[in-house]
Formats: sequence, C-alpha cells, structure tokens
Amino acid sequence: MILGFTWTQIALTCAAIVALAWFARSLRLEESRLSSPEKARELARHRLAAFEPVAALVSGDGSAALVAGGGSVAVLKRTRGKLTARRLLLPLDTVTSIEGVRVETHDPAFGEITLFGVLEADVRKLEAESSRALVVTLH
Repeated sequence: MILGFTWTQIALTCAAIVALAWFARSLRLEESRLSSPEKARELARHRLAAFEPVAALVSGDGSAALVAGGGSVAVLKRTRGKLTARRLLLPLDTVTSIEGVRVETHDPAFGEITLFGVLEADVRKLEAESSRALVVTLH
C-alpha cells in the first residue's frame, strides 16, 4: 500500500490514464485525415486566404492532397497530427513512382508530398482545371 492505495488501484488508474490518452490522440489524428476531395477543398478554403477550390486529388492514405483553384494549386499535408497547407504556382514539379506521384514543393520546411494511388495524368488534369478556374476581369 502506498498512501492508502492498493497496487491494484494504482495499476487500474495508470491503465485508465493511458487508455484516455490513446483515445484522445486517435480522435485528433482522425480530424486531420484527408478522407475525401470535398473535405480537402473545404480545408484548403479555410487555410489559404482568397483561395476558391474547384477540384481536388487525395492520396490513398489520407496524408496529402492537391486542390486546384484560381490558377494555383494548394498542397495539403498531414504531419504528426497537424495539417499544413501551401500554395504552389503552375506547372507542378512531379515525379512518377510505383506508389503514385511525388510533388516537389521547393519549400524546405514543407518538403515534398507523395500522392499514393494517383496517376500523373490525374495531376495534369487538375492543373488544367486550375488554369480554367482563373478568371480575369478587366475594367
């Protein structure tokens, strides 16, 4: 006995704390998962000022996405439970691999992303949609 508690009570308390911490972490990770193109478009709209998304590609593992809009492409990336976003100008620097398409952002702090299960043709189509979305009004 320690301070009036039995070893069983201490062990159960520690187990409950660990279980609650694991549960809280799993909820936070699920929030940042890019589960659909609709969610990726919504997140890009909220994370980047004056960005109006028109189309999106999401990695098969939910860790990254490309969102087209207004003549540029937003890159969303999940790292350690946090979601970050950057805006890239066209054309995108891509490399095709067996896993999918790797996009280089040329930002050392952000790094590159890999879109698992996405083809380079899909990325080029997204770029074209972004270019079509650019509307310039001259007065």
